[in-house]
Amino acid sequence: MMWLVMAFVSAALLGCYDSFKKEALNANAVIPVLFLNTLFCSLIFLPFIFLSSFTSLLDGSQFHVPAAGWETHKYIVAKSLIVLSSWLFGYFGMKHLPLTIVGPINATRPVMVLLGALLFFGERLNLWQWAGVMLAVASFFMLSRSGRKEGIDFKHDKWIYYVVLSALLGALSGLYDKYLMAPPDNGGVGIDRMLVQSWYNIYQCFLMFAVLVLLWWPRRHRNTPFHWHWSIICVSIFLSTADFIYFYALSLPGAMISIVSMVRRGSVAVSFLFGALFFHEKNLKSKVLDLALVLLGMVCLYIGSE
Repeated sequence: MMWLVMAFVSAALLGCYDSFKKEALNANAVIPVLFLNTLFCSLIFLPFIFLSSFTSLLDGSQFHVPAAGWETHKYIVAKSLIVLSSWLFGYFGMKHLPLTIVGPINATRPVMVLLGALLFFGERLNLWQWAGVMLAVASFFMLSRSGRKEGIDFKHDKWIYYVVLSALLGALSGLYDKYLMAPPDNGGVGIDRMLVQSWYNIYQCFLMFAVLVLLWWPRRHRNTPFHWHWSIICVSIFLSTADFIYFYALSLPGAMISIVSMVRRGSVAVSFLFGALFFHEKNLKSKVLDLALVLLGMVCLYIGSE
């Protein structure tokens, strides 16, 4: 069950990533922050690519990036487009909504992954795991009630739709990850996880540079100005580490994308604490119940996976 332990570690790091992302976006321009995030993530993985290509230092290690041609890279480019679309919607939603609202919404993402896993990978859940899914669904409806107390109408607030769309695209990315890394005899492509993580960050950086130059730069004086904040670097560090552990978990024998994705959403506990302690967000009492349902769902999934 090492893959499940790795999923929990990734969840904790992902919660820190969400919290630093909220800080980086505070009264800041979204597109430059996202571009810098992709740039720093690329710089983290570039040494692994070069060392793997021109030396034998990383041969046989977890950090080795194998060479591949366009037949493989075209799948990674597709992943970059999916993830970057999810991030664009998610970053804009995160900027305009409380972290204690965004986190629990994102925590329902594995329900979407579950439906895809059932349809495309033939995964089956036991009663404990189904209980976890149902609790996650219930938490979303309770969260909409909590949001109304802060003047956030889930039916008419466009930023809510941004976050939900981000979650849908994120769920699609999770299913695509499983497809990319599953061996061909299991219906996948069988791409090495480090190859996926290293290169999709680099492709995203080029895509975001185009967005920055073509869309944001000509209109920068009419929109929210950009200012540098140290948390931007922390966003990249925690995201890269969380994703590295996530990909490693998926590559282990017996790993179930529906369970890994659900456990990873346990990051909401960390981001919720940041929202309460550092951002001083409101209406925490009712949101605690929403959070408790999500965490209880995580426990049910853990029991069901034993």
